[in-house]
Amino acid sequence: MNTKKYNLENTIFAWSNQKGLNPIHVKKAKGVHIYDDNDKRYIDFSSQLMNVNVGHGREEVTEAVRKQMEKLSYVSPPFTTDSRGLLGKKLADITPSNINKTFFTLGGAESNENAIILARLYTQKHKIITHYRSYHGATIGSVSAGGDPRKNEIDSQQVPNFIHVENPYYYRCPWYSSSFEECGDRAIKNLEKTIHYEGANNIAAIMMEGESGTSGCIKYPPLYLKKVEELCKKYDLLLIIDEVMSGFCRTGKWFGYDNHSIKPDIITIAKGVTSGYIPLGGVMVSDEIINSFNDKFLPLGLTYSAHSVACAAAVSVLDIYENENVIENVNKIGSYTDKKVEELMIKHPSIGDWRNTGMLGCIELVKNKKNKDPLAPFNANPKQMEDMNKVVRKLRDEGMFTYTKWNYIFIAPPLTSSEEDIDEGIDIMSKALKVADEFCY
Repeated sequence: MNTKKYNLENTIFAWSNQKGLNPIHVKKAKGVHIYDDNDKRYIDFSSQLMNVNVGHGREEVTEAVRKQMEKLSYVSPPFTTDSRGLLGKKLADITPSNINKTFFTLGGAESNENAIILARLYTQKHKIITHYRSYHGATIGSVSAGGDPRKNEIDSQQVPNFIHVENPYYYRCPWYSSSFEECGDRAIKNLEKTIHYEGANNIAAIMMEGESGTSGCIKYPPLYLKKVEELCKKYDLLLIIDEVMSGFCRTGKWFGYDNHSIKPDIITIAKGVTSGYIPLGGVMVSDEIINSFNDKFLPLGLTYSAHSVACAAAVSVLDIYENENVIENVNKIGSYTDKKVEELMIKHPSIGDWRNTGMLGCIELVKNKKNKDPLAPFNANPKQMEDMNKVVRKLRDEGMFTYTKWNYIFIAPPLTSSEEDIDEGIDIMSKALKVADEFCY
């Protein structure tokens, strides 16, 4: 039975032309590897979409799902279940003391969509400020909130009242700053000016990622998010932190914002909460916000909110994080990866920059290190992607799957990876970078 053929003929593929596709047909997966229908092994160097944090094929998660389904698969959201309660308590235990309740969704886009609705309901204000170089999901509200240019195809249908500001992207600083810290300071000044221009009395919230993800792992300068938090307090704005990608040990802390000593008002989650085994997301909300609805109707709801099987999977995954000291491994392996990529940078002139927090990292490829000419530009068209596509093809040929975008190659393997796994991936990466080096001048 040619099921790959059925995939191509009878299903729709995301973010791509629908003709000329040749996807890897995955038959099985275990640990940090996936296997195709010819038993070729690929190292999964980006945890698929930075979500398979505990690696593939964990029997503990399978068993938790099986046990839950034997007892109960689905009841509607007004009911309570053991798995829902246990997960809610576990999340409350790893968030700030003023955040104790979670509204469960089925993914990151839904989480951000509902966080936006909730912020507007609570503040009775309508504008949301976000970064241009950000991604918050693909539903109509969340894609409008992000600055990723994929939304431009549906530009006429965007949700209004999202205001975008420049990131403190030091490698390509919009303000031509002379230091990392100066870039951060100028970004904060620009943000505060934007607040004045848009009117603080119109702005419900500032929404930012705990750590930058698919926009290029753009590092926050020291105290940047702390100063964003101070602006929120100064102008009476909510602070929404999107932890969909950076949450659950990915950055060497429980959440990305933990690297910046801030306390958000709303935290959005997905991906690593179940390690991708079953769809689940959530909106974690401060007591002050949710208590305002104690005697007032809360107009949020989803058919599969707090799905008992998804919650059971999440409880099992959180147990793995705790029992296996995953945060400790992330910091150890993240530092080891930094060292190995630094060696690659000496060897390969095509590496312009390496940005990493824990195990959420990105190599930025250039044709010339001095003028930072990118191997593929921002929002590159198919013609502009020809050189980069050769690099990506080499990665696949050598036995690697990892997320790539424009001139970015991401390194974000499962958080349970070993030094040997990193060595395997770096060796393949080096072979592909030789292709990129050919385009340097």
